[in-house]
Amino acid sequence: MVGVDIEADLLTGATAVDLFAEVESLDTYPEWLEIVPRVVPAEPDAGDPGPAWMVDLRGQLGPLRRSKRLRMVRSVHRPQERVEFVRRELDGRSHSEWKLTAQVGPGEDGSTLAMSLHYGGNLWVPMLERILRDEIERSRLRLVDRLSR
Repeated sequence: MVGVDIEADLLTGATAVDLFAEVESLDTYPEWLEIVPRVVPAEPDAGDPGPAWMVDLRGQLGPLRRSKRLRMVRSVHRPQERVEFVRRELDGRSHSEWKLTAQVGPGEDGSTLAMSLHYGGNLWVPMLERILRDEIERSRLRLVDRLSR
C-alpha cells in the first residue's frame, strides 16, 4: 500500500463564517485535533503561496508511537469556501507529499465541512490510516463543541 487518502464530512449548526475561521489557519488545529499537538508560524519563503507553519503530528496505536514535523503552507484561500495546505520543506531534499483540503458550504440549519487529507508516502501507512480515522471521529465532537462557544 502506498499513500493514504482520507475524507471526512461534518454538518454543524455553526455559520460558514465561524466554521471557516476554525479551518483557514493551522493555528487553531491543536485546539480540536489531538494528533496536532503544536503549530507555530514558520519563517516565510519567497516561493510560498501563503503563510507557513511548522506542524507537529503525533499518533499512537497501542504501544506504537509516531511523530513528525512538517512545514505546511496555505496554497489556496477562498474565504468561507475552500482552503488548502501543502507540505513545502526548504531543506532541498525530497519529501513525501502532504495535502490537506477543507471545503465549507451551506448546510441545513448551519454549514458543512468536507475535509480531505492526502499523504503520498509509504512509511507507517497502515498505522497512520488507522490513527487518522480514529482521530477524525474524536475530533468531530471537539470541533462542534468549540464552534458552539
